Amino acid sequence: MRLARKAAIVMAVLAACGCGRQTSRNPPGPHVERLAILRFENLGPDPGVDWMGRAFAEIITNELTGTDANPIPASRMHSLNQSLGVRPIAAPGISSERSLALASGATRIGYGTYDLRGGRLEAQLTIEDTAAEKTIEVLSTAAPAGNVLEAASGLARQLSRQTRPYGTSRVEALKAWMTALESADPGTVTQSLQSAIAADPDFGPPYLLLAEKLILQRDRPGAIDVLEKAMARGDQISPESRARFELEMADLRQDSAARRKAIEAMVKLEPRDAPAWRSLGEIAMANHDYAAAIQGFQKSLEFEPENGNTWNQLGYAKAYTGDLNGALGALRQYQALRPADSDPLDSQGDVHLLLGRLREAEDLYLQAARKSPAFPNAPDMYKAAMARLMTGDIPGADAIAKQFIDARKAAHDPVVDYFEAEWMWVSGRRKQAYDRLAGFAQSASKAESAPMKELASNACAELALWSLFLGDRAAAGQMLQKSPPPAGASPGAIVLLARFLSQPPAPAAEWAARAERELPQSNGRDAALAYALILNREFEAAAPILKQLYEHGGPASDDTVRILLGWALLETGHATEAPPLLGLNPIPQLNGPGPLVSFYFPRVFYLRALAAAKDSHADTARANDRLFLQLSGPDPLLWGEEQKAQAAQ
Repeated sequence: MRLARKAAIVMAVLAACGCGRQTSRNPPGPHVERLAILRFENLGPDPGVDWMGRAFAEIITNELTGTDANPIPASRMHSLNQSLGVRPIAAPGISSERSLALASGATRIGYGTYDLRGGRLEAQLTIEDTAAEKTIEVLSTAAPAGNVLEAASGLARQLSRQTRPYGTSRVEALKAWMTALESADPGTVTQSLQSAIAADPDFGPPYLLLAEKLILQRDRPGAIDVLEKAMARGDQISPESRARFELEMADLRQDSAARRKAIEAMVKLEPRDAPAWRSLGEIAMANHDYAAAIQGFQKSLEFEPENGNTWNQLGYAKAYTGDLNGALGALRQYQALRPADSDPLDSQGDVHLLLGRLREAEDLYLQAARKSPAFPNAPDMYKAAMARLMTGDIPGADAIAKQFIDARKAAHDPVVDYFEAEWMWVSGRRKQAYDRLAGFAQSASKAESAPMKELASNACAELALWSLFLGDRAAAGQMLQKSPPPAGASPGAIVLLARFLSQPPAPAAEWAARAERELPQSNGRDAALAYALILNREFEAAAPILKQLYEHGGPASDDTVRILLGWALLETGHATEAPPLLGLNPIPQLNGPGPLVSFYFPRVFYLRALAAAKDSHADTARANDRLFLQLSGPDPLLWGEEQKAQAAQ
């Protein structure tokens, strides 16, 4: 499955854990011990010290971070509360947080008790092996009454000699911080965070959580102000907190370079931070730095070898370097972790298709589709049809697509005609496709429901784009005039794009002025401008925009930008730079062809032919040109002025 959809699924992890205990089956990859410290239980009669239960867990976890104890951050464990339910504040951790620990991948669980006796704070910590379900260690400590920091540190030092000091030594700040973490009332949380900062201005975590709360409230200036005040404390705040401030600030300012720098600082400070290593891999992947991406994912897997999402990302990163065997090795690890899931098969299909192994890709997509409860109305059926289509076997591709289309019709899918029209278009039957989608648009525009009217508007916009691809700008404008008004306050992105691209031809500078004037400020503006310049054959102006988008603006899977950049390079005298961009097959989207696919499919085969011809590979050029013509016929976008004049005659 495409990278943007790769997210860890909590219930799948719980299933792997075996409903309350970790499975005894050996997972793939190296075994890594991970310790989860749960909230301690107050054995005394005074509920006024219940807050210490969370404090023990937080302090021990924080002081062990970066050591061979390999603790799971409390924030990561408690982020699963939304899925598994928030636990009562006073409940013992062993009963209320065990499922969180298992879902977070804990192989050892630490749970404890504390009591105030005779002016002393006594605490005990029990370490349990989750697989064997047996106690492996019991630790105890004592400190002056109320000094939870000393007591918790005493336990941490018994687990490792490499502990680091906790972020505050002030009990008032610690108590306010615990109150903020445990409270479900937004007002109490905010007030407690402010109290913690006031009690110890050099205690980093409350600043970060307060900024996050303000971001959720859409108070971006307030969040920036909090972070700037924290960063102004300089070296008085721990380096770990400063790196996280930098990361949050980079996200707020949408500064990808600063984000990468902040995460690099984090992994230097906390080299066992698996999510940070994974983030580095994702940033490198988006920048097409596949060697760095592989390194980031591999480092993350050293500390979280049971993270299927990371194995999946590693598989794609290796595929983009051309390493099919390495990619499959990673994806089979992913499959071993998720044997009942269709997604590992889908991903294996993707990497085969990416690297030109089309028959194998088709077979894997069909296997993935059969694992879906919706089979044959499963998106992988469409991907299998596309894999067959890329071989030039249109009847065979139609047979696969027909199973998918018939199943959607049987399920009374109201948009099956839309998909069928897109399939006809992408497989070369342009007139049939145009007529089918125009019929859908007309029918949908008469519907009373807002979603159907929006689909009608989108269909008209896509028809306008098809007209542009056929070289008929006038028809594009006429189709947009037939479009029903938007169901919402403003037209959708595809409608805005079609309106922009359908304007009269103009020099590159005028297109840039139009984009500045007419399109909202976003990454989409540059992409729309690049599309307009390509449609108008302004390759010199399009190339630097596409290069910027490719290198900094999007994920590795953005086939539109990648292939258009290859086209622009071919047309501007940089033919030797184009083959790496054009050599990888575009991976089909699960939701169907979509309105932008015609920018690059089947045009990618023509571009490969052009690149091969420039490199004197005549046989390769002929084979790709033949495939292109088979799937599309003559393409006005590729004609020069002389060819257009001849066609007009």
